[in-house]
Amino acid sequence: MMHLPIGTLVNAGAVILGGSTGVLLRHALPERYRGILFQGLGLCTLALGTLMIVKMTNPIVVIASVLVGGLSGELLRLEEKLENGGNALKKMLHLGDERFTEGLVTAFLVFCVGSMTILGAIDEGIRGDRTLYFTKSILDGFCSIALAATWGAGVIFSVIPLLVYQGGLTLLAAQAAPFFTPAMTAQLTATGGVLVLGIGLNLLGIAKIRTSSLLPSLVIVALFSFVVK
Repeated sequence: MMHLPIGTLVNAGAVILGGSTGVLLRHALPERYRGILFQGLGLCTLALGTLMIVKMTNPIVVIASVLVGGLSGELLRLEEKLENGGNALKKMLHLGDERFTEGLVTAFLVFCVGSMTILGAIDEGIRGDRTLYFTKSILDGFCSIALAATWGAGVIFSVIPLLVYQGGLTLLAAQAAPFFTPAMTAQLTATGGVLVLGIGLNLLGIAKIRTSSLLPSLVIVALFSFVVK
């Protein structure tokens, strides 16, 4: 039975509300407060990525997915295309935020690569149970405040890929429930954790990881997990 992805719509609304609050706080906070918020968010992102990575059950699948996904992203020039798209949207909206695209991509990854996204899609798509997505909405709403205070208005517009990805997963789960096995969920979460870890390194200025180019890894790991039982 097909269910309207109400959970995803509520989640998007929470991100818009939290992100708007964060943007207001960003302009109100002095630079040194924004700086410590940036560092704290980076450390928490590293911790989140680590917790996600330990869920992996087949390291070879995750490693292969990240490598193949990264090569695919570079072949497609995904980083540049997303940056150009973000800049075009920023120009169309007459926004002067230099970190708009970074904020959009970073927020999307933080909100959408965890196990709650996958499990919530399964619960809502198959049973019409939106409890997990409503819980995720509360968490993402508060998280978006900190993200927007750090990255700016791009966080608010992360709801566009969020609606497409999370809503699409919900509709897919309604039609292909057996595809989302516990093993696949674990591998998707772990691969997402690698990307989130890259975000944390970027936030702390430790490295410059092209996380956008690694996005195809999330598709590759689903395919590999389906083939490798």
